[in-house]
Amino acid sequence: MKSDIILLGHGSGGKLSHQLLDDVIIPRLSGLPQRDQNDAAVLSHGGRRLAFTTDSYVVDPIFFPGGDIGDLAVNGTVNDLAMSGARPLYLTVGLILEEGLPIADLERVLDSMKAAATAAGVAIVAGDTKVVPRGKADKIFINTAGIGVFDHDLEILGSGARVGDKILVNGTLGDHGMAVLAGREGLDLHSAIQSDTAPLHELVAELIAGVGADLHVLRDPTRGGVATTLKEIALQSNVDLTLEEPALPVGEAVRGACAILGLDPLYVANEGKLLALVAPEAAEQALALMRRHPQGRHAAVIGEVTGASAGKVYLRTAIGGLRAIEMLAGEQLPRIC
Repeated sequence: MKSDIILLGHGSGGKLSHQLLDDVIIPRLSGLPQRDQNDAAVLSHGGRRLAFTTDSYVVDPIFFPGGDIGDLAVNGTVNDLAMSGARPLYLTVGLILEEGLPIADLERVLDSMKAAATAAGVAIVAGDTKVVPRGKADKIFINTAGIGVFDHDLEILGSGARVGDKILVNGTLGDHGMAVLAGREGLDLHSAIQSDTAPLHELVAELIAGVGADLHVLRDPTRGGVATTLKEIALQSNVDLTLEEPALPVGEAVRGACAILGLDPLYVANEGKLLALVAPEAAEQALALMRRHPQGRHAAVIGEVTGASAGKVYLRTAIGGLRAIEMLAGEQLPRIC
């Protein structure tokens, strides 16, 4: 279904988002084919490859269990660079502030950004600040851009999946989305669900050093969750993917909250998770590397690339049936990042 106006669902990362990109934005700006649409652009300058990315953050609320819009913006941009295999170096920050935002809240967000940048080993080198009238924004919106460099010759792309590849995730699903939802709605879920926002570039560096060219695809399943991200990979690579439901790592608190609210954790956003598609002979080594890292203690093999096709994703249920996985048409949880 196409719309003549922008809908909230156009920001979901799902079908409406892809329609907006494919039909309106990309044809007018770059013409970049779907196969080449990745989390960061790979550029060449002076004989060296660079990664460049940008992202905007409009999360509501700006403070949530386990993080805030500040560390989310830094970690999200660091991770987009890392998913190309690059080592993040520099960030820029653009702030859009609503009149009436308490200075104390701005200071808290900026302190969080600085701490996250320091922890990730990146420098914030440029920025811009604008203020809009009360009611014309929602407290604070943040845009970040990042530059990274490649210390290797590998090409890690969304189009790189191969038949037989194993699909790995570095931890439990849906933590960020459910933490933000709980904070937004004031839900007492009788649990300590925390956002998983975290930088993943060091984990990526260890995977690259450990399995090298057997690492074919990296993506962070943010908007739209694991289901949407894997569908994007399947379409880029022209392959079928099959997930194993019993293998999916979902924390009991998140599983329970999703059951109560009628949500599917496969579609809930993550901010400290990555999906890695690796050659089958390297899967156990990659899994062991993940589990040794603080950001990968609950890593699991959750499926594999089962064939060449036009991009189908399936979930093999606990009772052995196959369920087709598609992108959601609209927004399951708006303004998660």
